[in-house]
Amino acid sequence: MKKSLLFLSLTLMILGSCKKDDKCETTVAKIAGNYKVTAAKYKSTPTSPESDLFILLDACEKDDIEVLNENGSYTHQDAGTSCTPSGTYSGTWSLSGNTLTIDGEVSTITSFDCSTLVFTVANYFASGDVATFTLAKQ
Repeated sequence: MKKSLLFLSLTLMILGSCKKDDKCETTVAKIAGNYKVTAAKYKSTPTSPESDLFILLDACEKDDIEVLNENGSYTHQDAGTSCTPSGTYSGTWSLSGNTLTIDGEVSTITSFDCSTLVFTVANYFASGDVATFTLAKQ
């Protein structure tokens, strides 16, 4: 009886300690895809309060799609409600570890779970500031 109870306790501890790994491998193949910006935050200094940049976007910009291709090219598509003039353009992107470079602008991936990509850009508007962008894979 004691052995059965011990075995049951150990089994429950092992199963209870297992948790789903929600981290996704950060590779070009996994990052490539279609994204929509869902949040944009800004801090002018490390100690300043965070500001919401997303609310500053026009409605026609909030539904745009970022297409990151595995070959290192990307397209910003003026999707949904079109802006005037159209905001469609393209460029290049690359990945090295957690460093994401888009058209030469370096950013750091802070999280990626294969459906949501979050990255920060230092010195976005001025020296010492940080912008954080959240993109949802479509």
